[in-house]
Amino acid sequence: MNNVTRTQAYLDFYLRHPEIEWALLGHMVSRNGGWNMTDLKGEFLAKLLTEKEQTDFFSFLERGNWLIFQDIYPQFLLYEESLANKQPHFHLLRHLNVSVFMEVVWIDFWNTQDTTTLALAMIINEQSYLEKRVIQNPTYKNTVLDTIMFKLQELLNMSHILFPYSQKPFTKNWLVGQTLPPFSSLSQRIELGKRLYALLFSNPNRLQQIIGWAKTTPHTGSRKDYWPHLFNDVKETVPGNLYVPQTKNCTLRKGASRIYSPRLEYAWKNSNQTKAEKGDWFTEWSGIDFLEPMTENINGEIKHDYCESIEKLEWTVFTKKILFHRQR
Repeated sequence: MNNVTRTQAYLDFYLRHPEIEWALLGHMVSRNGGWNMTDLKGEFLAKLLTEKEQTDFFSFLERGNWLIFQDIYPQFLLYEESLANKQPHFHLLRHLNVSVFMEVVWIDFWNTQDTTTLALAMIINEQSYLEKRVIQNPTYKNTVLDTIMFKLQELLNMSHILFPYSQKPFTKNWLVGQTLPPFSSLSQRIELGKRLYALLFSNPNRLQQIIGWAKTTPHTGSRKDYWPHLFNDVKETVPGNLYVPQTKNCTLRKGASRIYSPRLEYAWKNSNQTKAEKGDWFTEWSGIDFLEPMTENINGEIKHDYCESIEKLEWTVFTKKILFHRQR
């Protein structure tokens, strides 16, 4: 129905079948998609974007989130059916409009149990699947990808994928993650997915902490889910008042209000999606090149960049208000 239910479905499947590692990666990335959706109605972007721009951004994010789910989840269900019947049914994938690329990979996985190759193939497949349907789609290209506001978002360096986790119960959550590359580059999006996969599964101890956090923290779409000391799903600032920067290094100044980050159910209504465009992206062998696993260690340090992005957004909102009042 929406980002929240899709995100939960990924986690539920992973807990049933931890050998399908993309399901956990998909869950964590989909959480970030939900946070990006609610940011549009949150403390900062609601003040920087028009209503139309907010809706255009949401439509772009929601279409991508929905498209990936309706492509990948039937694959998961077919895998479960294959396990139940103790024989592969992956020849049926083509009837579900899944790329022939994944049919070959699933058959290979059934025989070899190569979890890494399957996960990397899913990263390649999902990003390639989105390329013409969303990234190159004139509707989103003209309203989102080519707009000044989208470039402003990249300029502010505010687009991050965050993996929260707790080292000890009831302590402030830690973060690891990566900064998003330009959306328009397919190869860079695939490389990002590979880095996120390596980051998620390279450290067994941290992996268990991330899984533990995900299991005990339902996804609501609010950034309060991982940092309730900084975010709240109830607006604490007074409407109409001049917003004054409240944070330093992701710590609230004394007496400051928490940053408003609404739950998805209050930010956006469920939307009906038109059928996915047909067609197989796999028309040449170039995607195969990305199946090579990452060999270097991935530095997941993200807190400094993320905190800096929050401060930049605060000052952007503050400066815009000051200029607006002066013009009046």
